[in-house]
Amino acid sequence: MLDEAVVTARDVMTGDVAVVHPETSLIEAVKLMASRRISGLPVTDHAGALVGMLSEGDLVRWHEGLNARQMRWLDMLAEGSELAANFIEGIRAETYKVKAVMSAGAITVTEDLPARDIAKLMHTKGIKRVPVVRDGRLVGIVARSDLVRALAERLTERGGAGEARFETVDEALRHRREEITRPGGAHPAAAAAGGPPH
Repeated sequence: MLDEAVVTARDVMTGDVAVVHPETSLIEAVKLMASRRISGLPVTDHAGALVGMLSEGDLVRWHEGLNARQMRWLDMLAEGSELAANFIEGIRAETYKVKAVMSAGAITVTEDLPARDIAKLMHTKGIKRVPVVRDGRLVGIVARSDLVRALAERLTERGGAGEARFETVDEALRHRREEITRPGGAHPAAAAAGGPPH
């Protein structure tokens, strides 16, 4: 679906990117993730060059001996939920900086990379977000939610003025599935083969 319009990273990326530096305190980074409702942050040096990523996975690996309840607190970062006060205190008591926890380096893309290629990259690498760089400097970030939003917009546009517009991707996909399976509706595979659906 994203292939048809040649949607690029520039079209779907978030330009207002929250970043941290290697020397940022871990508590500041965790609070930033919670307040922005994000599960990962690019780490840049003071010149703006990308040097790594900090994710909730990094936090889980860092904090050895987490019990199930604490693991849930970390999972809640992505949801923007408030973390338990005693867990925050535990992180504050540590003197760790972002550089002690982050993953050095990062898979990046350029602004003109097609969104379909970004989706494939995320799938094959098992990542949730990818920084967008220009001349080595961070200019944006594409998260899986950005790709889903772009897909929803394309599905809505394809509906045309005379058809219903949809609030969610699920609604649009459900409508499309009903269209191609209703009696008299052409099934895409059948249309291509010139025969009825199987």
